[in-house]
Amino acid sequence: MWSQRAVVDYGLAKRATVRSLRTGRTSFDDVCDAHPYLLRAARFHGEATDRPCPVCERQNVTHVTYVYGDELGRSVGRVKSTSDLAEMAREYREFRVYVVEVCQGCAWNHLAVSFVLGNGDPPTES
Repeated sequence: MWSQRAVVDYGLAKRATVRSLRTGRTSFDDVCDAHPYLLRAARFHGEATDRPCPVCERQNVTHVTYVYGDELGRSVGRVKSTSDLAEMAREYREFRVYVVEVCQGCAWNHLAVSFVLGNGDPPTES
């Protein structure tokens, strides 16, 4: 695989949000508000998981992976598959990856994890 650095797992924030919803402190509309573009990205470019949505529990969540970094040029903010990340990690010095979990049924969305990838080589001078 590849070497992930600066990993941030948002699992605690997710559990707090779900708990807040179940206790009535947060409304369904506040947490199930995925943007139409995010839902479309989940449908056409996302990666299916076997984990049920923590809100509706009817559908499994889909992971949508976005990449950001100074070296990425036109690829900044694009959706990438997990298989693309290994090649990108060899090609680029450093970039950040954000994985968002999305339920296409109820529009739940939450940042699941972020991390840095890249080969760590110093940039080449032109």
